[in-house]
Amino acid sequence: MDNTVGSLTQLQKSLIIGSVLGDGHIRIMPGRKDAFLEINHFLKAKDYVDWKYSVLKNICDSEPKERETNEGRIAYCFFTKQDKEITEIYNLLYQDGKKIIPKELEINPIVLAVWLMDDGSKSNDNIYLNTQQFSMLDQKRLLHQLRQIGLKARLNRDKKYYRIRFLKESIPKLIEIVGPHIIPSMRYKIEL
Repeated sequence: MDNTVGSLTQLQKSLIIGSVLGDGHIRIMPGRKDAFLEINHFLKAKDYVDWKYSVLKNICDSEPKERETNEGRIAYCFFTKQDKEITEIYNLLYQDGKKIIPKELEINPIVLAVWLMDDGSKSNDNIYLNTQQFSMLDQKRLLHQLRQIGLKARLNRDKKYYRIRFLKESIPKLIEIVGPHIIPSMRYKIEL
C-alpha cells in the first residue's frame, strides 16, 4: 500500500509546525524516504487530538486510538501517512534528529495557537510557552519571531531551564491573535 500523499493545505502545514514546536514529533523510519507526524497527548486532551485529526484526516490511514504509556497512563494518538511536504518540515525543524528553530521560521496565528494549545500554560495572570526543550539560541530565535508579530516576551527561568513568558502588556494581543483558533476545550490556557 502506498502511504504517501499530495500537497498539504496551509492550515495543515501550520498545524504540523505548531505541533512540532510543542508536543508533536516528525519521524523518518529507517529505509524510508519520507517523514510522518506523530500526534500523542494524554487522554484528557481527547477533544484536542480529535480536532487535529479532523484537520489532518485526509493524510491519515486510521483514526486516533488510546494506548497505555510506559508510565501506565493512557495516551490518545494518531500518525499521518508519509509525505514529502512533512519531510520538508522535518528538514526545516530538525537537525540530527533533534528539534531546532531555524532563522527562517515564520510564526503565523495558527502555528502560535497550536503551539500554545500543545505547550502553553498559565499561572495567575502569566502565560508561558514551555520551550525548555530548545537551546538558548533557539529560544532567542523564537522570541525574535514573536516580536515580528507584535508580541513581547522574555525568557523566564523555570528551575534550571528557561521558557518563554509573555509580558503582561502583550497578553491582550496574544489572545486577540490566537483566540479565534483555540478550540473550546483548550480555552483555559488563555483565560485569565
